[in-house]
Amino acid sequence: MTTDTHTQRHEHGALRRLLGSATAMVQTRLELIGIELAEEKDRLIAVLFLGLAGMMFAMLALIALTALIAIAFWDTYRWQALAGLTFVYAASAVFCGLKARRGLHTAPLVFQETLEEFQKDRDALRNP
Repeated sequence: MTTDTHTQRHEHGALRRLLGSATAMVQTRLELIGIELAEEKDRLIAVLFLGLAGMMFAMLALIALTALIAIAFWDTYRWQALAGLTFVYAASAVFCGLKARRGLHTAPLVFQETLEEFQKDRDALRNP
C-alpha cells in the first residue's frame, strides 16, 4: 500500500513538472508573439508614414505644376523656379512611394520567429 501511494506521488510530481514546463513554454511563446506584434506595428506605422509623405509630395507637385502652367508665359525666368520645385516634389513623392512599396514587399512573415520556436518545441517533444 505504501508502494502504491509512493508511486502515485511520484507520478503526480512528474505530471506537475511536465505541466509546469508546458505552461512556461506557452508563456514564453506568448511573450514572443507580443514582441513580434509590437515590431510589426512599428513597421506598419513607418510604411504608412512614408506613404502619406509620398502623397503629400505628390499633391505639392500638382500644385506647383498648376502654378507653373499659369505663369509659363510670363516675362522672365519665374517658371524655371517653379519647374525646379515641381521636379523636387515629384522626385520626393516617387522616392517615398518606392520606399514604402519596398518595405511592404520585403517584410518578413508575421510571427515567423514564433512559428520557428513552436516547430523546435514540437521536435523536442517528439524526440526526447
